[in-house]
Amino acid sequence: LFLFPFYWMFVTSLNSADGVFELHPSLLPRWHFENFGEVVVRVQWIRYVVNTVFVAGSTTVLVVVTSVLAGYAFANMSFRGRALLFAGVLAVYMVPTEVTLVPNFITLKGLGWLDTYQAQIVPFAASVFGIFLMRQFFLTLPRDLWEAAQLDGCGHLAFLRLIALPLARPAVVTIAIFHFVLGWNAFLWPLIVTNSEALRPLQVGLSYFSAGEGTHPELLAAGGLMTTVPVLVIFFFAQKQLVGGIAATGIRG
Repeated sequence: LFLFPFYWMFVTSLNSADGVFELHPSLLPRWHFENFGEVVVRVQWIRYVVNTVFVAGSTTVLVVVTSVLAGYAFANMSFRGRALLFAGVLAVYMVPTEVTLVPNFITLKGLGWLDTYQAQIVPFAASVFGIFLMRQFFLTLPRDLWEAAQLDGCGHLAFLRLIALPLARPAVVTIAIFHFVLGWNAFLWPLIVTNSEALRPLQVGLSYFSAGEGTHPELLAAGGLMTTVPVLVIFFFAQKQLVGGIAATGIRG
């Protein structure tokens, strides 16, 4: 049940334009590999790939940095209003993304950032999920590590860089994979804030195969397959880190 939609996308991507509309479709591929070449030629596919990698990669780097710093501060540093501020961060997680679309759009318009890369990156530079996950991980570190580091003259940044962050690798990888996939699959927000085809990512590019004058299911499936495979490969090689990161955080107040 889980694999069949992927298999059907694979079969459709290798079908002919007439074959996808047959009354009794074949469950075996027809091996029309030219569909993949047609996808690359028909739209600016290489440009979409570059845009997606750049936006998803930049967003991921920013999320990891902000999550590590904020998570460490909430877990290991004492300051006035820490609990209240953390509760406010968690409250943001309860707000549906659709509610923030219009305010974010108005803000970016006021900054003159519409139809730019930063419009697709900056609004997602911090993650409540990432902050929470890193906080939970840092809470599991023995307090003795920090006390020993203090005796050696380490401050918070040195302790974070030399001791805490290397130990937090599973959680960092988890956040990186999670948000890279989110950035890779982004559709609605890039569609709203970009007008130039040269700035749009893969998911928006796929929509060009389904237009008012007709749909090309075989090309849409071929493009969908080329979009999905890289994410599956990344997850396949990083699944142990992903599972380990979730398991290592624990639940501690």
